[in-house]
Amino acid sequence: MTDLPRWDPPLEPTPEEARDALRDELLRPEYRESDLLQRIRDWLAERFTGPTRTPDASGFAVAQSIASWVVLIVLVLVLAWLLSRARWSRSEAAARRSLFGEEVVSAADLRRRAEQALAEGRHAEAVVDGYRALALRQIEVGVIEDVPGATAGEVARALAVELPGRGAEVLAVAHHFDEVMYGERPTDADRARGVLALDDELAAVR
Repeated sequence: MTDLPRWDPPLEPTPEEARDALRDELLRPEYRESDLLQRIRDWLAERFTGPTRTPDASGFAVAQSIASWVVLIVLVLVLAWLLSRARWSRSEAAARRSLFGEEVVSAADLRRRAEQALAEGRHAEAVVDGYRALALRQIEVGVIEDVPGATAGEVARALAVELPGRGAEVLAVAHHFDEVMYGERPTDADRARGVLALDDELAAVR
């Protein structure tokens, strides 16, 4: 009689081999590439179906829908926060560039400060306070309106409309004010004296 072939029984993996196989499986790239939305969907599906049951179609669909809405709401909230930050930054920057800021002072006070700064060699302060004195004096006598938060350039353009013969000089002085105040550009005594002289000339116009 011919001997029949003998088959060895299948080998059962040892516990250590099973753990190694599971670890290798979990280290595959597709497990690491799950995005946030998929993780949320998986979590919600587990809440609906339990960790040990296979999710039914309706439960998984509901979980996906809720997950999508959750992500959408989060994105909308983040976008709204970013937009509010941008608006706040713009308004803060505009407030910093306001010609007069929060200070309550008269044109005469500003002019005295500018003259004192010029006498003491603080030419940048003389230019800044000199232009502020010039602008505020024209507001006080009614040549231009007092617009809260107006910048040096906006005041200069308003003056150029009302005093077209001196508009170019006013715009040039306002530009130099911005350079000194915000650009930290150096200036000198001649430029400071020019600002004060223009203040005197405009005061004599009306």
